[in-house]
Amino acid sequence: MQPLKLLVVEDDLASLELMTEVFTSLKAEVRPMSDSEKAVTAINQQRFDGIFLDLEMPNLNGFDLARLVRKSSWNKSTPIIIVTGRDERQTMRESFAIGATFFLQKPVDRQKLSILFRTVTGGMLENRRKYTRVPIKSNVTCAVGPKTLRGVSWNLSQGGMQVEVGGLRSKDEVRVSFRLPVSGEVIDPVGTVVWANEERQGIQFTRVSEQHQQSIRKFIGEVEGMDAL
Repeated sequence: MQPLKLLVVEDDLASLELMTEVFTSLKAEVRPMSDSEKAVTAINQQRFDGIFLDLEMPNLNGFDLARLVRKSSWNKSTPIIIVTGRDERQTMRESFAIGATFFLQKPVDRQKLSILFRTVTGGMLENRRKYTRVPIKSNVTCAVGPKTLRGVSWNLSQGGMQVEVGGLRSKDEVRVSFRLPVSGEVIDPVGTVVWANEERQGIQFTRVSEQHQQSIRKFIGEVEGMDAL
């Protein structure tokens, strides 16, 4: 399994170094940043498994950074862990209201951080599985308004798929239809084209039935199991 990829944003260098050291010792891949404004670039360029934020930072505080995380295409569902010296109930309520997953009060030490990491690891792994992509070659039909476009799929995740369908454009709302290999089950989610170039397009699912979600999860798990052999 690939190590968890973490972004840690903290302007206090001693705390930043401690969190980096502890999380690295627990086999995570850590990107430490002391500048919250530079962190905005990072969250819009790559997906992280978890984002640890301080609240009291100059220029761009943790609340505002968390809001930007939730608006980013890469990390809108990434678990956010607030680590702060503020202990007011209102601060905690505001943190959860903007999408924080967990709240830890400073001061922190190695033991607290180790317990925190183990507590949130399950949620980070579950979120990662939503974006795990496996190869799939299947005929695909995309309904865009009155048009029906046909092509092939390249890979599939719980959250979307990559296809090669001529005529798809970025921001198109589509109803996709394809068959899972082996089982032959027809999957027909609704989604949005989030990127498109001359050769391929990326579709993010916005509505999938529970039955089809389970079938996709099962298929991905089976492919991953075969790869591990």
